[in-house]
Amino acid sequence: MPKYILALDQGTTSSRAIVFDRDGRAVASAQQEFPQILPAPGLVEHDPEAIWSSQLRVAREAMRRASLGAGDVAAVGITNQRETTILWDRHTGRPVANAIVWQSRASAGICDRLKADGLEPLVRAKTGLVLDAYFSGTKIKHLLDAHEGLRARAAKGEILFGTVDTWLLWRLTGGRRHATDLSNASRTLLFNIHTLDWDDELLAILGIPRAMLPEVRPSSEVYGETAEEHFGRRIPIAGDAGDQQAAAFGQACFEPGTAKNTYGTGAFMLWNTGPQPVASQNNLLTTIGWGLGGRVTYCLEGSVFISGAVVQWLRDGLGIIKTSAEVERLSATVPDNGGVYFVPAFVGLGAPHWDSYARGTILGITRGTTAGHLARAALESMAYQTRDLAEAMQKDAGMPLGSLKVDGGASVNDPLMQFQADILGVEVCRPVVSETTALGAAYLAGLAVGFWHDTAEIARQWALDRRFRPGLAADAREALCRRWQEAVRRSLDWEEH
Repeated sequence: MPKYILALDQGTTSSRAIVFDRDGRAVASAQQEFPQILPAPGLVEHDPEAIWSSQLRVAREAMRRASLGAGDVAAVGITNQRETTILWDRHTGRPVANAIVWQSRASAGICDRLKADGLEPLVRAKTGLVLDAYFSGTKIKHLLDAHEGLRARAAKGEILFGTVDTWLLWRLTGGRRHATDLSNASRTLLFNIHTLDWDDELLAILGIPRAMLPEVRPSSEVYGETAEEHFGRRIPIAGDAGDQQAAAFGQACFEPGTAKNTYGTGAFMLWNTGPQPVASQNNLLTTIGWGLGGRVTYCLEGSVFISGAVVQWLRDGLGIIKTSAEVERLSATVPDNGGVYFVPAFVGLGAPHWDSYARGTILGITRGTTAGHLARAALESMAYQTRDLAEAMQKDAGMPLGSLKVDGGASVNDPLMQFQADILGVEVCRPVVSETTALGAAYLAGLAVGFWHDTAEIARQWALDRRFRPGLAADAREALCRRWQEAVRRSLDWEEH
């Protein structure tokens, strides 16, 4: 019997692959960054071929490092940067344009027009989403509008749409499978989360032919098999979920009321609401968590566009650090933020503000401000933005947050996690396995092929690495947050439109 699961974790700035054993432990991994294409302020693109080639390369490398052949792998699970939009030719398999990344504001004008037409309540009722350039639907319309004749070809089924999971599934199967899962479909502005089908009314509004859309399937089932040329023999592809839903699954957030926050390029908090969708009254998203065993789990989600990416900007934009890991040391050179607040609205602000025209703002700079203060303010911005999400979620859910499970790259930063606990006023719990996004994809794939029996077995594998308890007085916490909110207010609606 094969003893391992291969998880493909295709992220915004890098592709990685991790091999997991039956105990949910990572035994080997590989990662590769790929170029970010920035044609203009607020626009972010990727080369779909770079996504594919980097993902295949790290998958092979992870297997090599674990000394595995294809026969040792029970299944492949896919998790992906969500909402990023790719169109390609069905016959040649070639992309028709660069991928429009989830962060990109390319379709902000389309969203403005739809809002002006009074369509946001309809969209929200059907999809659980707000009308924002973040989501795939308006990105598809932008591409179809920009390329003459493309919409007609799409209507004939010659042009296919996919989020990154669909693109990888297509390439892995040699073009034999055009599909996605419920969690990724629920992020497109085109999928009705109540009927669990593409919505013809929304497709008509955006001028998107149904023929270009993938089949929507549960998050845990055998989708197909990898083509033999990729790994020497075929391997079942049996799990698919958007990165944030996969992280919640990997964190064993199986019961209503459990919540996690992932610190990646952005930051994303998911709160399990169970088998029924909860409509947000506080500018959060209602989304599908996963489809498993004939049942659908729904979540409330808060999405922060720029979290860990602010550290990349300190490295690549300002040059005050040479590696991302240096930010912790630099921020430790000062005892506090020195009154500096950094709102990293590089591509606008997500939940709960949803302002495409906000821009990055650094306030409180004096002659005494140092690079250490900037680094500390950048790190603290991740915690403040997470608190904004938690406040909104507690109002929507009608219950307090008991604790917060954390994962992702920045969760290994102990001072940041302590500040997060302080600013939330609740315990922050970090698991032993911080790469829970890939782990969730592995779990979904393993359940589909019987590698693991059920979610109870998975929940027993969750292990605590460290618990961070709040130590900040309530009045001090509120004073800091008031200044943060004032900084956010000054960043809003800055870009002309």
